[in-house]
Amino acid sequence: MANTVLKVENLWKQYRLGSIGGATLRDDLSIWWNKLLGKEASQLSAINTNDRANSSGDYVWALQDINFEIKQGEVLGVIGKNGAGKSTLLKILSKVTGPTRGSIKTKGRIASLLEVGTGFHPELTGRENVFLNGAILGMNKAEIRAKFDEIVDFSGVGSYIDTPVKRYSSGMYVRLAFGVAAHLEPEILIVDEVLAVGDAEFQEKAIGKMRDVSSGQGRTVLFVSHNMSMVKSLCEEAILLEHGCLKMKGGANKVVEKYLSMGIEQQGKRVWDNTADAPKIKDLLLVHSLSLQKQNQEIDTVFDVKEEINIAVQYEVFKQSFSFQVHFYIKNQNGVTVFVAMDNLHNPYTKEPTPVGRYTEICKIPKDFLNEGVYYVEILICTNPTGPNYVTYPDALSFSVTDDMSPTGVRGDWFREWPSSIIRTSFEWQIIRH
Repeated sequence: MANTVLKVENLWKQYRLGSIGGATLRDDLSIWWNKLLGKEASQLSAINTNDRANSSGDYVWALQDINFEIKQGEVLGVIGKNGAGKSTLLKILSKVTGPTRGSIKTKGRIASLLEVGTGFHPELTGRENVFLNGAILGMNKAEIRAKFDEIVDFSGVGSYIDTPVKRYSSGMYVRLAFGVAAHLEPEILIVDEVLAVGDAEFQEKAIGKMRDVSSGQGRTVLFVSHNMSMVKSLCEEAILLEHGCLKMKGGANKVVEKYLSMGIEQQGKRVWDNTADAPKIKDLLLVHSLSLQKQNQEIDTVFDVKEEINIAVQYEVFKQSFSFQVHFYIKNQNGVTVFVAMDNLHNPYTKEPTPVGRYTEICKIPKDFLNEGVYYVEILICTNPTGPNYVTYPDALSFSVTDDMSPTGVRGDWFREWPSSIIRTSFEWQIIRH
């Protein structure tokens, strides 16, 4: 472990589903004896993976065979869907709970900021909790006093520092807890999703502090978040958990791309070889395929904010009877329609019936237009003027937009998280000095 400050080897964690404490004294003694002998208890023979939808036994593996290590000064992002095992992993690393199997080797002190309420005694004041946490980390009173004013100033709870923390709001609680964890100089800082409780100003301060303790002070940070922009901004490396298993470890940008594309790999292209299943307007029109393409016509579902996104549809007209128009509805994860693209300004057949034949239409979404996120494409082909002859296919395609944080495009020299918005486009500015 030359430069390694944390090493996780063959880590497993199992939980029992349902009621707790239903085993007999004989069962408990059997489990204890098997642990002493280094054997697996017979009671754990039928254990499921961490897949809540499909588990059927009495036990479930929350983590399975996790292996990774972190070097001094690294910031490691931990990402995955809800229930993937992220919080369980951090609780084991923080020694809140123990592993079922495997080992964890660390160098130095660990400070953790998990869910709101962890680590502070509600009846003690903010001041008392600062000294209590410092003592737990092995610091003496003089060392804690030297950092006390800095902690209070950072957290912004000076007026309430002598008030019991049970009277704090969740935001105040998190600010003080983060201030304690970050300023009492642990060698390893573990931060769960709790930063989401704080406001935007505090989140920015916290991100800056974590960046400072890693690059400026050579300390190691483990950071769990569902905010992918924050992960890419702060972390050099990341791990991806799925159903308790380590799905991927690597550069933060690549791991985030993989996470965003999970579950939508098969929706970058749809081809209907069987005309019976294809979207159609009876006897008039049939859709053959839909696809998402990069500029080089490569099919993909992950696009950088600086990339053009091409949506292509191929359809066939069987009877020259109506003028057909194509509409694409682009929606975000909340089902909100971000924009609608229509071909009427470019279609040569808006004022006359569309001739019989096969057509390909490509709608080009410009680069530097959509913000990060996951989007869905609905297609509508209708007559103009509108009438009963139309075909629609909701959520036909889906794709994600990512940001590699490079100083180009709309981002320019803005190196922090881009403000929350649906679109991210370039506007003309006029700046006048008076």
